[in-house]
Amino acid sequence: MDRTTEIITVNSIEQIPVLEAIKAIPRERTLKLVFDKSIQAEREVIGQKLKQELDGFQIGIHTIEPEINIVKLITDNEIEQNQNFFEQCAKDYRQLGEELIFKLADKLGITINTDYPLSTFNELKRGKKQAGKLGDWRYYLHGFHCGFENLKTGQNIEVPLVFGLEFGDLDPYFFSSFIKSTPSYRPLPIDIYEDYADGKRINNKMLSLGKFKRIHSNVGNHFGVVVADRQKVKIKTYDEL
Repeated sequence: MDRTTEIITVNSIEQIPVLEAIKAIPRERTLKLVFDKSIQAEREVIGQKLKQELDGFQIGIHTIEPEINIVKLITDNEIEQNQNFFEQCAKDYRQLGEELIFKLADKLGITINTDYPLSTFNELKRGKKQAGKLGDWRYYLHGFHCGFENLKTGQNIEVPLVFGLEFGDLDPYFFSSFIKSTPSYRPLPIDIYEDYADGKRINNKMLSLGKFKRIHSNVGNHFGVVVADRQKVKIKTYDEL
């Protein structure tokens, strides 16, 4: 899933490709615009304008190098055509996350606070149990998640800890990483190049299709996304804890 790169050296504004040409680039190609010194001062303005005009694209304005990188993100049509695949991935994520977090609790001899799991695992961060091994998995507690990586297959998953006993929250970046690292999904029916940006578009489109659903969390002003077809779990808000 590596992209090829097309490089265009821009010596004048007129050499910037028209929008129709940019929109026609395939997702597997990066368009790199390298600006000559004579118009480097215009790069930021041009980049911001492209961001406004190119919906469904990621426009990267380099902070040091005189370049703008343009990539096409996964499309609504591609997501809709593969909605059953993404729905199954979300179900698998939820099932595996729940399985691993309870196995970890059993290994460590702790009882998960069913209302607020993070409070249980935060205690481990103060000792030497923040990271370790669980069978074929390596785990690491950080932030609102416990990350797991399979040492044999490379599969990885970040299990959320701030949604009560709902362990299927689909952070865009983590969900994409899970899909790409899961051996049984290969070859993927549709490529994911930009883990966060493509993942965000997948979540938003699946929400609009009714396949995913937004949920609140144990933390104020923090929300998640889960697969809609699931056994519902009550999640207490911060004020209810």
